[in-house]
Amino acid sequence: MEVARSESGVRSEKIAAPVAKVIARTKRLQVWFIRVCSSILLWTCLVQLLTVGELWHPSFMANTTVSLVKPPHHTLPLLPLRNYSSNGYLKVSCNGGLNQMRSAICDMVAVARLLNLTLVVPELDKTSFWADNSTFEEIFDVKHFIDSLRDEVRIVRRLPKRFNSKYGYRVFEMPPVSWSQEKYYLQQILPLFSKRKVLHFNKTDARLANNGISIDLQKVRCRVNYQALKFTPEIESLGYKLVHILKERGPFVALHLRYEMDMLAFSGCTHGCTKEEAMELKHLRYAYPWWRDKEIVSEERRSQGLCPLTPEETALILLALGFDKDTQIYIAAGEIYGSERRLAVLRASYPRIVRKEMLLDPGELQQFQNHSSQMAALDFMVSIASDTFIPTYDGNMAKVVEGHRRYRGFKKTILLDRKRLVELLDLHQNGTLSWNEFAVAVRSAHEKRMGQPTRRRVIADKPKEEDYFYANPQECLCEGANCDDLLGPGNSSLIR
Repeated sequence: MEVARSESGVRSEKIAAPVAKVIARTKRLQVWFIRVCSSILLWTCLVQLLTVGELWHPSFMANTTVSLVKPPHHTLPLLPLRNYSSNGYLKVSCNGGLNQMRSAICDMVAVARLLNLTLVVPELDKTSFWADNSTFEEIFDVKHFIDSLRDEVRIVRRLPKRFNSKYGYRVFEMPPVSWSQEKYYLQQILPLFSKRKVLHFNKTDARLANNGISIDLQKVRCRVNYQALKFTPEIESLGYKLVHILKERGPFVALHLRYEMDMLAFSGCTHGCTKEEAMELKHLRYAYPWWRDKEIVSEERRSQGLCPLTPEETALILLALGFDKDTQIYIAAGEIYGSERRLAVLRASYPRIVRKEMLLDPGELQQFQNHSSQMAALDFMVSIASDTFIPTYDGNMAKVVEGHRRYRGFKKTILLDRKRLVELLDLHQNGTLSWNEFAVAVRSAHEKRMGQPTRRRVIADKPKEEDYFYANPQECLCEGANCDDLLGPGNSSLIR
């Protein structure tokens, strides 16, 4: 009997052991399931908070001094995909220099969002004066670009093979009309996709209006510019290094000295040049058919404020504005026309002038040589991070950097009134104005031109003459009623 009971107990233990294991495994699965569900719930809440809160919005920075500091490396969860039925593929070829192309990319993302299109990663200009063959992926972080906009617009790296010319497909090319409103794209461009599934915009500069655009679309433009267009790790790493070196030496001014061969040839400005240099610039202007103005009277343009200041003029203006000789100045520009000969006066006034070539080892810049857009990206980063930014000409870089600095808390940007300055310079140099009178007049002319909050100036039917959206993206700098407190009451200032 005892043997039988013993055998029965053994059998019971053999049966109980697997049951206990099953129960334990079930409990572990329950715990694991609860943890997984909790994690999913937490991540979903975080994504919603990021999306609803518009983390890219800068309004909380309005009264804060912000510097460009290398951010910690971390990966945010992917934003939820926007669910929409695509009306077709939009292919775009950007034209111009880095910052003209940057603005165009922002515009084209906004157009793709408006028309519910799938955007192909933009092609960059390889045929302009600078002859830079850099691709989008060599300047911008393409994965970040696609992922950070996935809740707005679908972006693909390339067209599907069925739309390839190898398979006999011909993509329809066209340049959209400059400074267009949403109505143009909705009524004239969108219907084209019913017949053609792919459209190629072969020019993209200034193809979306500065004003009259819905606030949601304006905010898409800002989101692309300030969040999605991030430089490659290689460019960012070197840009941060430049900023660190400069800041270790103290406060610095980024001087966008646009006295470069392409700008002088394009604008026809030869003030301060020799006869041989003036002729060289004229020949260059005629060599590029897309520079439409050929016969230009330099002094007329200068008197209208349409010429970049010369290095010599710039030295006088900086002195008049109160910058002392110990000021550290970073020249954010390419090769200055006339090289060191034309920089001599400026360098004598400000011995602490530096360039990226002076701060970095040649080997560090080697990969960027002959890639003007990549070199311009480094200057762009330094300009945004500078204590003061001063452009000597209001070209694309000057305007886009100005907008970035407004977005980052209205950092000091001195917007030179070149027409007034030329008058004052000539009066001082012919002896009519003493130095003190000249300096007082210069400072007085720029009291309200320091990048302070202001509303964008609108000129009806003259978009080229009004304030550029990317220089003052006011829709992205404040929220609702707070805009009146920050920018002043009323709508954008309108000039008729």
